[in-house]
Amino acid sequence: MLKKRLKQLNAWLHLWLGLISGIVVVILSITGCILVFEHEIKSLNAPWLKAEKPAGGILLPPSKLHKSVSQALPGKEIHSIWYHGENKTVQFSVDSDSLIYVNPYTAEVVAMVHHEDFFEFIDEGHRRLWLPDAIGKQVVGWSTFIFFLLLITGIVLWWPKKWNKAGRNQSFKIKWKARFKRVNYDLHNVLGFYSLVVALIFAITGLIMSFSWFNKGVYWLSGGNVNQKFEQSVSDTTVHKQVASIQAIDKIWKKATSELAEYNRDEVIISFPEQASDAIYVCVDMINGAWRDIYLDQHTLQPLPGSQTKLKDAAISTWLRRSNYGLHVGAFAGLTTKIIYFLASLIAASLPITGFYIWWGKQRKVKSKSKTFSIQ
Repeated sequence: MLKKRLKQLNAWLHLWLGLISGIVVVILSITGCILVFEHEIKSLNAPWLKAEKPAGGILLPPSKLHKSVSQALPGKEIHSIWYHGENKTVQFSVDSDSLIYVNPYTAEVVAMVHHEDFFEFIDEGHRRLWLPDAIGKQVVGWSTFIFFLLLITGIVLWWPKKWNKAGRNQSFKIKWKARFKRVNYDLHNVLGFYSLVVALIFAITGLIMSFSWFNKGVYWLSGGNVNQKFEQSVSDTTVHKQVASIQAIDKIWKKATSELAEYNRDEVIISFPEQASDAIYVCVDMINGAWRDIYLDQHTLQPLPGSQTKLKDAAISTWLRRSNYGLHVGAFAGLTTKIIYFLASLIAASLPITGFYIWWGKQRKVKSKSKTFSIQ
């Protein structure tokens, strides 16, 4: 009796949680499908991202590229420089709504692209449903939590009553030659099972990004110290009172590409300090959706507290936290996992639709029976 009541409760939760979160899950899944291949699509339709390396050409240091951007945009404050590697333009973030792309071999300004492009629009929908941050992020976060519960209740509903041939066929195969109602049920039930593992990764990594309490909980469960205080990185101004010259950025660039970076050495982000006490932020080891944050004293060029170790040397709790983005977007194993994530996200988008049709069909059947009973 208790087992039957628990099954009924599970089915009731799956139904109403699905109806509540369905539209949001569809939006998050479709936008997720698009964002999986963001970089691949951009490389095809954004010619300003490419810069063919001339014979004997070398990457120019930040100072020369900075000078070119300053001349093109006088009076604009330049915040950071991002080297994307060989045969690719360098990206500058400036005090405007545009990103500046420069040929790293000639210092020529190639393009000024508005930051609010198509993928920015899709990303805003994925992160906050195009709503104000305070509202949208909460809606997305709690909808992701509901989706997580739907996956748990769904696997309980999917579980075969008997593990015989008929039970296995019903749970693992789609009966394409059946009536549409049955095919729709199989699309919901069977495809939902096959996408379960990836969908759980979507949900858990999404919750880690949505809620600090969930982030800390996962970090603690994996052995991390949640009480560890973050040490702010600042440059020593006891001797140096002025902001370091642009030549210091050149030295940091050389240090990052030759000493600090382990993977993709030509890909590096460097911030430009505004005050003498500012640490210079350096991002290296950008690979498979992960990266390494380093903070350097702008005067001595020495690493400061708050700098991350190499990912391979990190504890499991730190590794999980730093790999979370790559796990969320499917970048952790290259194109193969991206394709798998794309298909799983497409299935996730279909589940609220096929699930709604199942519920709607049952409602019609109940109403039809009621009318028949009334006539009799």
